[in-house]
Amino acid sequence: MMLFLEENKYLLGVLSGIVIGVIARILLLKTDYRQYPTYPHGRIIHISLGVIAAALGAVAVPALFKKDYTAITFLTLAAQQFRDVRKMERETLTKIDSLELVSRGATYIEGIAMVFEGRNYLVIMSALVTSLFAIMFQVWYGLAAGLITLLIVMKLKSGHNISHIAKVHQGIVKVDGPDLFVDDIYIMNVGLKTNQDIITERGAGYVLTPVNPNARATLSNLGQRQAILYDLATIMGVYRDDGEPALIPMAKLDMNDGRLAVFFIPQDHSSWKGTEVILRVPILESAVRMPTESPVNQKGAGEHG
Repeated sequence: MMLFLEENKYLLGVLSGIVIGVIARILLLKTDYRQYPTYPHGRIIHISLGVIAAALGAVAVPALFKKDYTAITFLTLAAQQFRDVRKMERETLTKIDSLELVSRGATYIEGIAMVFEGRNYLVIMSALVTSLFAIMFQVWYGLAAGLITLLIVMKLKSGHNISHIAKVHQGIVKVDGPDLFVDDIYIMNVGLKTNQDIITERGAGYVLTPVNPNARATLSNLGQRQAILYDLATIMGVYRDDGEPALIPMAKLDMNDGRLAVFFIPQDHSSWKGTEVILRVPILESAVRMPTESPVNQKGAGEHG
């Protein structure tokens, strides 16, 4: 048995790397309330790309051991291919977004496309580490290292959400003449009496209070606000049709204290569910702002003698 393992260590290393890499891609693949990637064809596309990424990562190790440095060239080509995957996802989701009653927005779409590109690199890492340990030591060490990379992959799978940066409570929707408010935050002007009656009867509002200046800056991002509206509309439904601008969900800031008021007309009127949905909305990487990290905002910075 040991002789067989020694004679076939490259083959076993590559196979181990591919298996761990594919498992990593499957663990990262999830069709959720957004229904993307679609099932089954969208999943088939991404799993196939995962197999290719795993094979590239696993084969690179024995190639380098044999001083075949063209393997680096293949990894470079793979990076280009996965950038094309990101471009493909962006274009596909942008076309779909134009047909949504409540759109995702460009920031949300870019975040999803970035995730699909990045996850292929995680697959390459898992396969490469597994193959490296399997060839340098034994296949069992490779599998153990692969399991550790799977734990890392699962950790990286879950990012932060709104619950990390804001407190949420249900607000009171008020129609004062033509003016619409959630608590004391002005939302918009509603002219038609029929729309005012619908909003009074069915409207729901929530207020997000940022926990620090960084959170305030992040919530002010229009892409992050649109992500909140999209998740609410997708999970709880939205009471509107195309061509009804007065019923469109909106999110407006209180300019004085940075609170964010969210207004929409849901199909599902469970107030607690709306709060939970908002708390679980992902924080978009491209929407994150950290003004307190600037030297001019840190203690002692900018002092003059």
